[in-house]
Amino acid sequence: MESKAILRFARITPRKARRVVDLIRGKKASDALISLRFMPYRAAQSVEKLLKSAMANAEQKSRHVDIDRLKVKTAFVDNGPVMKRMEPRAMGRANVIKKRSCHITIILAEEEK
Repeated sequence: MESKAILRFARITPRKARRVVDLIRGKKASDALISLRFMPYRAAQSVEKLLKSAMANAEQKSRHVDIDRLKVKTAFVDNGPVMKRMEPRAMGRANVIKKRSCHITIILAEEEK
């Protein structure tokens, strides 16, 4: 049985979010939660909240699921929309500031005995 949680339009760059998601892919959900709690990255907070949501979705889907046997089967980060802002520079020029966003997806599955 699988459960899934998606965080859309997260205001963090996909590159920084992938750095965190790559560290939890394939781990047990409980171990991933512990490692996310102590990561120094800002994206770790969003991914931790999303992982808790996926675990709650699994419990809601099937009451007899064992939370301790859940494993992060798939976790990936997709690009979201980019907000473009202009920053004035010298002599009438302008720089473009790209404020990137991303979509984070976590799929949990129960480990085989």
